[in-house]
This record gives sequence, structure tokens and C-alpha cells, in this order.
Amino acid sequence: MASYLIKNVSVVNEGRIAMCDVLVVDEFIRQVASANSISETSAQQVIDGTGKFLFPGAIDDQVHFREPGLTHKGEIYTEAKAAVAGGVTSYMEMPNTVPNALTQKLLEEKYQRASEVSLANYSFFMGAGNDNIDEVVKTNPRNVCGVKIFMGSSTGSMLVDNSDALEAIFTESPILIATHCEDEATIRANLEKFKKEFGDDILPRHHPLIRSEEACYKSSSFAVELATKHNSRLHILHISTARETNLFRNDIPLREKRITAEACIHHLWFCDEDYETKGNFIKWNPAIKKARDREAIFNAVLENKIDVIATDHSPHTIDEKLQRYASAPSGGPLVQHSMVAMLEFFHKGKISLERIAEKMSHAVAECFQIEKRGFIREGFFADLVLVNLQQSWTVSKENILYKCGWSPFEGITFNSQIEKTFVSGHLAYDNGIFDESQKGKRMMFDR
Repeated sequence: MASYLIKNVSVVNEGRIAMCDVLVVDEFIRQVASANSISETSAQQVIDGTGKFLFPGAIDDQVHFREPGLTHKGEIYTEAKAAVAGGVTSYMEMPNTVPNALTQKLLEEKYQRASEVSLANYSFFMGAGNDNIDEVVKTNPRNVCGVKIFMGSSTGSMLVDNSDALEAIFTESPILIATHCEDEATIRANLEKFKKEFGDDILPRHHPLIRSEEACYKSSSFAVELATKHNSRLHILHISTARETNLFRNDIPLREKRITAEACIHHLWFCDEDYETKGNFIKWNPAIKKARDREAIFNAVLENKIDVIATDHSPHTIDEKLQRYASAPSGGPLVQHSMVAMLEFFHKGKISLERIAEKMSHAVAECFQIEKRGFIREGFFADLVLVNLQQSWTVSKENILYKCGWSPFEGITFNSQIEKTFVSGHLAYDNGIFDESQKGKRMMFDR
């Protein structure tokens, strides 16, 4: 059994920061005690945490690692390593791979592949389509994070636009339903208007006008109506507009909510003014919109209308992104830089360290009912991230770990650095060095 003692470290956990010693034995947190109170003989390796901060590992509830079928963009092995280097110890991956994960057999093949190559802990969403309700209802709530519905087309061809299928999924799903919400008819009508005006010269800055506020709100509000009607457990992904934030409650505890929401890093960081310099490299679905939307989303996070922060990590190659707007796919890589991006907001005085831990770890674990993860607690899996808040570095081609080789943060200097990442008690990342001798684990759920 490997054992580590992290001594005299500032532990960021459950709404407070305290100087502690943390003892890790095998996969679990054995003891959390006051600083300098655990004997150094208790562990094989002692880590001096003086001046550093220890966070629970981030849990990203929305990533696209592109395997199987799209591995020229990314793969489980490469993207999970990038995640671990960024302090993300667990992820939930989406079903719009090739083939789409629309059967239990295809879903389990992804789990098998992750068990062989993923450095981070993992779960995979079951895909919902117009005609696979028989497969959806077989989903095991104990070992699958949720069912994903594309209520708007994005990368791939998984649009669910049949009203009977939607009713059946919201009625019969045995598990949390996660939705991509954009109204397809509205988007198509907007696109036709821009084609008539600009022909082949539609620009990235038109993206939030095509995939508009109206398209987002119409679909999100419809999802809320369906969930309310059927008492479904609904989680709406990547909220991108100020108007949508009014769909969600903050007057009850998270554990009592039947409808929850996610904000993504790119919607908190960028706005429509950035299309002029970033172009297709910040083309996402739903689109990055106005500065006022960005600020409203951030406020909704702070006010607990939006419950969790994730990435929608969705890599494409540079060549794909350099195509004209109409041909360039939507999405981009973020999972290596999500935690340091949120820490940058801390440096700017916009959010506390405790809230970052809440939104990237605690609330995700609570929202999905993840077993023994998301908190620094005795008896929980040791998913831990040691952070130096006073070590600046600049994102460049040389330190990007995504298979696609680029980041929308290139040239940005962050003021915090991830030093060590433990995944289920395994020191998987240590100041730029990976130990791949152990893989991550399949997440389980208390349902």
C-alpha cells in the first residue's frame, strides 16, 4: 500500500480553509487532523504543504474525449492525462462518439477502454435518441452517471426532436437526464437569414446571433416544463444566457433540487467581443454571447442558481478550426486549464477558494450522488490537488497536453499552478511528471 502524509497544508473544503495534515493510505483519506499533529512515521512519503492549498479533485461533468471514432481530435488516454495535469481527477464523458453510445453494449465498451487507459476516474453518459428508449431504461443508476439528450444538434447526429421520444425519456429514464438545450427550428431559421445576407461569408461573430438567446431559452424552458410535468431529475448543461438563469431556483438546498444547471469555463471567461481575435477557436455550442450574459452566468453561480462548473471539453484539430465559419466544427479543449482559470477569478477577487471547491467538486458529487468523492473527508477516495497560488506560468504550445495541440488560453498567464494530483490515492501527477502505473477508477453512485 502506498501512503502519503501532506503536512501543514491549507485545506480548502466544505466552506472553510484550515491548516491541516492529511494522511493518504492506499486509495483513501485515512486521517485529516490539525497541522503538524500526524507523525511523519505514519506514511512512506511526506509532502511539505507549507504555503500551498489542498483542494478536492475537480469533477468535470461534461467532456468529449472523442473515443471511439474521432481519435484524430482526442482520445481517452491523452485527454485524461491533460485533465489530471489540470487538477481534474474525475470526468463524465458524452455519448456523441462514433458510433454513438446508444446501446448498453456500446456504452460498456467505452467503460472497458477507460479502464485500460484513463489516468483519471471516469463515467460515461448513456445516449438518448429518437428510438432507443428500450436501451435507455436499462441504464444502471449505480454505475452510470446519467442519460444525455441533445435537444439541439451539436457535434454528431444525436438530435432528439421527436415529441413522443422526449416524453418517453422524461417519463421513463431511471436516472438523471442531462440536456443540451438549443431549439433547432430557431437555429435553422436564423442560419437561413444569414446565408441570404452573407452567403459563404458568415463570420464567427455571427455565431451567437444564429445560435441565439431565443434558441437557448426556448429549449431550456421546454426541458424544465417536461421535467416539472414528469418529476424528472433534470440537469441542464452549459447555460449561456442571462435569461436562462431565471429558470433555476436557489431557495432550496442542492440535495432537494430536481432541476439543476451547469456553467462552463468558456461562458464565464469569454464574450462576443472575443470573436474578433479568437474566431472559430471560441466557437462553441451553445455560443459564447454578450458580456452581460457572461456576468449574469457568473452571478448565477455565486447565487446558487447555477450549481456546478464544468468545461464541455470538446477538442478539434487546428486545421478543422481554421476552416471557414460554416465548415469549422464547434467546441474546444479546456480540461487542462479549468481549475487555474477559476483560480484566476479568485486572484481578481470575483470568487473565493471555498466556492471554487464547492462548484467544481462538492456540488458535482452531490448533484450526481457520487460515492465517496468530491470532498476531503476521512474514508473518502483520495482525489486531491495540491496548488501553488503564487506560481505564474504562461500557456504555450510547449505545455499544452491535449492531442489537438492548441488551447483558447494560449498566451494567457495564470497566477496559480497545479503541483500534484492524487487520483484515488495514486500520485498520478507531480510537477510535470506523470506516474501511469495505476489507472483511474469507474465512479459509482449512491442511488
